[in-house]
Amino acid sequence: MTISGLGIVGGGQMGQGIAQLAAGAGLEVRVVEANRDLLQRALEGVAKNLDKLVQRGRLPQEKKAEILKRVKGAQGLEELAGTEIIIEAVSEVEPLKLEIFRKLDSVVPPQTILASNTSSIPITRLASATRRPEKVIGIHFMNPAPVMELVEIVCGLKTSPETFQKAQELAKSLGKTVVEVKDYPGFIVNRLLMPMLNEAMYVLMEGTATREAIDKAMTLGTHQPMGPLALADFIGLDTCLSILETLHKEFGDARYRPCPLLRRYVEAGWLGKKSGKGFYTY
Repeated sequence: MTISGLGIVGGGQMGQGIAQLAAGAGLEVRVVEANRDLLQRALEGVAKNLDKLVQRGRLPQEKKAEILKRVKGAQGLEELAGTEIIIEAVSEVEPLKLEIFRKLDSVVPPQTILASNTSSIPITRLASATRRPEKVIGIHFMNPAPVMELVEIVCGLKTSPETFQKAQELAKSLGKTVVEVKDYPGFIVNRLLMPMLNEAMYVLMEGTATREAIDKAMTLGTHQPMGPLALADFIGLDTCLSILETLHKEFGDARYRPCPLLRRYVEAGWLGKKSGKGFYTY
């Protein structure tokens, strides 16, 4: 499959990364945000990420300009009507995602594929908000999207084989390695990762070790490139909490119960790297 246009709903960290990746692969990208300020911030975020690559000698200046020309902004979902695949990449809040899928379903052509970058919410549930469940799929990029090699593709109960094939071809055209996952909350990566991060938070809360000792133990003791508390900060503590809450609700298993310390940090607005403070200060 060759597609020329990709729509992205949500211009946060993940939306920016997917936009940069897709535009770098030659696709025309249109990013939708809720208001002008958020949209401007999203487009500036893409430009800043490309600037870093230029400064490191990994991207020619003229190539940066070409990529930016392929990234355009929009403030209405109806402006995505001409794109072949739309990826929703808003916050991990189920009611918000459901509302976006309902609206998209009403304003874009019936043949358009609606994908979610959700990291934990069942695709079948998101598809139920539309009249095209066979065209709804999960395309879950890892963070940061331009760097990480993996994409989880998640089919809902009614996702058609054709939709899966197109999603897989899109991911591969962006240079990604695909794993197909059944539609269970958390899929593979977050179902395995989040309990580890959560347990690290319990270890810290209970005073077993300092944050530095916990992260050093896991980086040096298990060869992980980043310690669990630093990784949680990088992901966003609000995102970690949302994923754990989904896992706990869906499975009813105590191993997914969010650490109280995590809740306190999120309530305090300490969301990690994006807010300047989490388990570490940035």
